[in-house]
Amino acid sequence: MNSEQPEELGEPQPSAERGAPIGRRVLLGTIGLGALGVVAAPPLQRALESFLGAAAEKDPTGLTGLLPNGGGFRYYSVTTSVPHKDASNYRLTVDGLVDHPKTYTLDDLRALPQTRMVKDVQCVTGWRVPHTPFEGVRLSHLLDAAGVRGRAGAVRFSCFDGAYTESLTLDQARRSDVLVALRMQDKDIGHAHGGPVRLYVAPMYFYKSAKWLSGITVTEDVRPGYWEKLGYDVDAWVGRSNGRDDDPTS
Repeated sequence: MNSEQPEELGEPQPSAERGAPIGRRVLLGTIGLGALGVVAAPPLQRALESFLGAAAEKDPTGLTGLLPNGGGFRYYSVTTSVPHKDASNYRLTVDGLVDHPKTYTLDDLRALPQTRMVKDVQCVTGWRVPHTPFEGVRLSHLLDAAGVRGRAGAVRFSCFDGAYTESLTLDQARRSDVLVALRMQDKDIGHAHGGPVRLYVAPMYFYKSAKWLSGITVTEDVRPGYWEKLGYDVDAWVGRSNGRDDDPTS
């Protein structure tokens, strides 16, 4: 899927574009590595996380999404394939009810003031990854630069997977703990985690933190996102929504 709800809810879906199914030996070896990652030292966990992300992209069965992962994250997408973007072709548009629409390159975003925060990441399905560093540009900075118009009340996010969307109220989007994130776990965000740029909404369940971010559109009203259309809460505060009582992440 897309946001890590995609990491949270869905399974990678079959796709001819992802290549042939992984073989039995590869799958068994991956399972062994996954189990090892649960107890391994952090460097090995990071290597395992990278391996599983790469394996999942080539696994149309979705089985790698079920394996244990020391880093706590897995690759999911709501589409059958997601294009790869990098500094040469990545673009983020800010438009809608603004006075100064703008398109940012990856280098443009890197040149802006960066904010770093370390919070727990909480999935609505129950898993949590504690003390996860994220770095990026505060969403409020991009909104201020665009000049939000008076009748605006919400922000809609679109993604270059072509399917995933999310929304926040304007007040939520202006919070200091909402980032257009470029780094995660002290490294550039890779494709498997929604890179090179993703949304990070620290106090909400992770499905709100849309991966593969490509568009920020200021609107009058909140428009339910991908998972909200399937029954998830629009206001997804950790511990105060979706019928869950998890500890807050911020």
